[in-house]
Amino acid sequence: MPSSIKHYDVVILGAGGAGLFCAMTAGARGRSVLVLDHANAPGEKIRISGGGRCNFTNLHTTPANFISENPRFCISALKTYTQRDFIALVDKHSIAWHEKTLGQLFCDGSSQQIIDMLLSECHASGVAIELQTKISDVEKTESGFTVATDHTRVACTSLVIATGGKSIPKMGATGFGYDLAKQFGLNIVTPRPALVPLTFGPDLMRQIDGLAGLAADATVSCGKTRFAEALLFTHKGLSGPSILQISSYWEEGKEIAINLAPATDVLAVLKEARKEQPKQDVATALSRLVPKRLADRIVELNGGSARLADTPDARFKVLAAAVNDWRIFPAGTEGYRIAEVTAGGVDTDALLSKTLEARAVPGLHFIGEVVDVTGHLGGFNFQWAWSSGYAAGQHV
Repeated sequence: MPSSIKHYDVVILGAGGAGLFCAMTAGARGRSVLVLDHANAPGEKIRISGGGRCNFTNLHTTPANFISENPRFCISALKTYTQRDFIALVDKHSIAWHEKTLGQLFCDGSSQQIIDMLLSECHASGVAIELQTKISDVEKTESGFTVATDHTRVACTSLVIATGGKSIPKMGATGFGYDLAKQFGLNIVTPRPALVPLTFGPDLMRQIDGLAGLAADATVSCGKTRFAEALLFTHKGLSGPSILQISSYWEEGKEIAINLAPATDVLAVLKEARKEQPKQDVATALSRLVPKRLADRIVELNGGSARLADTPDARFKVLAAAVNDWRIFPAGTEGYRIAEVTAGGVDTDALLSKTLEARAVPGLHFIGEVVDVTGHLGGFNFQWAWSSGYAAGQHV
């Protein structure tokens, strides 16, 4: 290893969304900035997001869209740099975008446009970026920090950890940021996969056998938390937006309630159908409320099909509950392998909300996914990356 040490005002570990945004913000203030990452390319999570079009923010971003042991922690950063500020930056770079459902904003073209925008801003601010660089050691010094890599050693006054969480390890995700936090005495809220499909045990899998690929609108609840979006049956359990959302709140052993016809009182509809078309099969009547394959399976699991006229109210109630109040105990999740984000992370009690600086270690900042702030599905996690990166970038 070379003995000479390069000096920077700021060193940022991680060239994802939060790291790049912090870098360009600090660079624009005249700070000398170096970004280090072990990846082959910057912004890999940005590249694959939104089906390749990057759901870069959400029009309706509020602190209520985030999960944390301290729900108020995110307020300062989100107010300092808002979704409207990021939209203005996108417009400045003439990137065309569109709104999908629920305020989600996507590029008309490619997610690479967002990466190129961030790199352009970094370049304009004189930010240096070194990829394919492995960090071997980080130390606190009297004047700041030293970082040893497989290429060199660098010194800095401010060190920013933007290494993300454990989600999608095939893209290089690791728990390195948590290890650094522990090295400096910071507590970690136990990380877990979030925005991730749920898996079933053998009994539940038998119930949904043959339904993989089937989608339905649903309301999904866990405790007092509820989401109303599409649900998708898979070969391992359930996925789709509503399931990904609720997965961030679910823990092993918790029950999930699913309404597969959220706008319909199934019991009332079946009773009315019996009056109007008594010779109709129950499965046929139910298939008008949920997809036919699903209706057939629900009827099969609850006594088989029969004419409406021959079906008593007691059985209608069982069928209605299977649709309007399906109760399940998932076996687990599909894990970090495909989880969109990692919940948990660096305990916010150890950080200053305005600057993302460690209270006990001046000059050390944690931003983005590595922090115990996790957004809902729909562009909120990217907004946290921009907002937390900006907040730290203004103070390093």
